Amino acid sequence: MKFLLVLCCVLWGAQSYKLLFMCPMPSPSHFFLIFRLAKEFADRGHQVTVISPFPQKTPIKNYRDIQILEVIDSFEEIKKILFNMADKGPLDNLDLIYRAGLGATTQILENKNVQSLINSNETFDAFIIEQFTSEALLGIGHRFGAPIILMSGFGTTNLLNHFVANPAPSSYVWNVVMKPSTTYKNFWDRMHNFLLSNYIDFQREQYFMPEHRKLFKKYFNSDVELDDIVYNVSLILGNSHVSLYKAVPQVPNIINIGGFHVGPLKELPTDLQNFLDDAKNGVILFALGTNLKSSDLKPEIRDAFLNAFSKIKQKVLWKFEKQLDNLPENVKIMEWLPQQEVLAHPNVRAFITHGGMLSVVETVYFGVPMIGIPIFGDQKSNIATVAKRGYCINLPFTELTEEKLSKALNEILNNPKYRKNAQKLSQIMHDRPVKALDEAVFWIEHVIRHGGAPHLRTDALNLKWYQREMIDIIGFLLGVVLLFLGSILFILKTMLGWMFCGRSPVKQKLN
Repeated sequence: MKFLLVLCCVLWGAQSYKLLFMCPMPSPSHFFLIFRLAKEFADRGHQVTVISPFPQKTPIKNYRDIQILEVIDSFEEIKKILFNMADKGPLDNLDLIYRAGLGATTQILENKNVQSLINSNETFDAFIIEQFTSEALLGIGHRFGAPIILMSGFGTTNLLNHFVANPAPSSYVWNVVMKPSTTYKNFWDRMHNFLLSNYIDFQREQYFMPEHRKLFKKYFNSDVELDDIVYNVSLILGNSHVSLYKAVPQVPNIINIGGFHVGPLKELPTDLQNFLDDAKNGVILFALGTNLKSSDLKPEIRDAFLNAFSKIKQKVLWKFEKQLDNLPENVKIMEWLPQQEVLAHPNVRAFITHGGMLSVVETVYFGVPMIGIPIFGDQKSNIATVAKRGYCINLPFTELTEEKLSKALNEILNNPKYRKNAQKLSQIMHDRPVKALDEAVFWIEHVIRHGGAPHLRTDALNLKWYQREMIDIIGFLLGVVLLFLGSILFILKTMLGWMFCGRSPVKQKLN
């Protein structure tokens, strides 16, 4: 009897799930988040299906690819204009994000492999998607009756709050495409954030969502409205952590797992290992992520970097996609480099980065100070935020010169406060009860075990936006006050009329 009880417990704990993962955007950094989690579930014995533009070159046990390669070509066109976004405002950057998401969503739903899956008899226990303004794709999760879980490469931002009615007071929660204020007490900054945040909500509802509703109606034979699916998301996994951003309100079904994608670290190539080991004065790492290419920099910008690098005694490791002639002796370029493994090396003194969320997370994870050169999307907000945390120097791309870069390098290398702050925040990131990856796995399994985890859902989702913001209550009370004041004014006016107009005129006696 005892043996049977133990066997039942083992079998229950070893339950295998069928999970459907999706990465709509053809960005290697965004895909890596999905892959890291999907691979972990596959390694644990679950059956994993991944829809992405990046099929695996070698088979992985329990891991199946569904290819959506056509989104790569369209995204290449967007990549060509990314450097031009550096001097654009928040609405232009958000419009780029919306257009990229809508374009990818359309191509994916037209994909024969995806349509074959949608029309199949397969079943899945959960649908996990890297959310990138691709609401119509949530219909896939609904098609299979699976709980929908969102993963965000941007962290937990205003672009996700509406899914779970997460409160984000614009008085101190800054929009993802807006540069945060240096002080939350600045009236005009708060007004700007308030107007921008509300306009973005309006733009999303009036211009963006109607297009996704059309796509949903076209490709899914369902009587359910897309909005009913969008506002029934079970869980959001955010690539963020309190060591990166200040504390903000979060409902129970938002879980921050920033740093979960880091590791396990691999051995460095011998030549790179020797380059780092031999750097007695340290190494500066320079990489612009997976979507921006240093080789696309204008010659004058590239030369500004090279001239500034030639003036320091540290070595420089630069992710550069082409070969360059006449490099300074201390500069090494590589078309590709293992960023995590390099950042983990003790000789790395600083990291020059575009400020993508993965790079920011990895920088804090390994306690390396950085110089941020933001260009588009959430990068300006990311860099401005972490600069306020004291381990980063913000150097806007539009203001980049050799002199300013040299000044930033000297400051980051010679002022110990940056490394001290970076290491302090790194300790905070590592000081958690369980590993971030294990936490992500737990919450996904929790959602599956409990039928979508409706107990995590806030009642705010049952209210209209004006009810959540108490606009109806404020309007009613304001109406009562105005009615009360109006009544008083009417009474006073009437009484004064009686006092001064109600008397009969005194007639004078004429002789």
